[in-house]
Amino acid sequence: MTGMNTLESYTAIGIEPNAETLRQQFAAAHGWENQYRLIIQLGKQLPVLPPEWQQEDHRLKGCESQAWLRGERSEDGCWHFACDSDARIVRGLIVLVLAAFNHQPAEAIQAFDIEAYFSELGLEKHLSPSRGNGLRAIVQGIRALAAS
Repeated sequence: MTGMNTLESYTAIGIEPNAETLRQQFAAAHGWENQYRLIIQLGKQLPVLPPEWQQEDHRLKGCESQAWLRGERSEDGCWHFACDSDARIVRGLIVLVLAAFNHQPAEAIQAFDIEAYFSELGLEKHLSPSRGNGLRAIVQGIRALAAS
């Protein structure tokens, strides 16, 4: 795939949390207000996609706000994703999803129990239905790319 080094370089910039690290951070941030602040802070650390990647063919369907996703598989079989949104809270939610899926092989992406992860973080009981749908659209977009 063309641009692989660019996408891999892009995804290596900024924070690189993993799902376990975020589980610990959420557990330490007692109460939804603190967790919400954590989500916003995570979103601020997400690199902004270059304008050429914010095109309609990379736009995620199912999100109320605008969100874009790019993914490429490297030679070692791992998938690297770049994702962004125009909404602050969605940017933070993207970090949560990328922590579970980025730099993983397709088998790990498909096998990861994302619903249990979201439940453990307490997202389901605090997100509006439209945010929950957007969160699932991000997951579906990543899994669709990894299955291709």
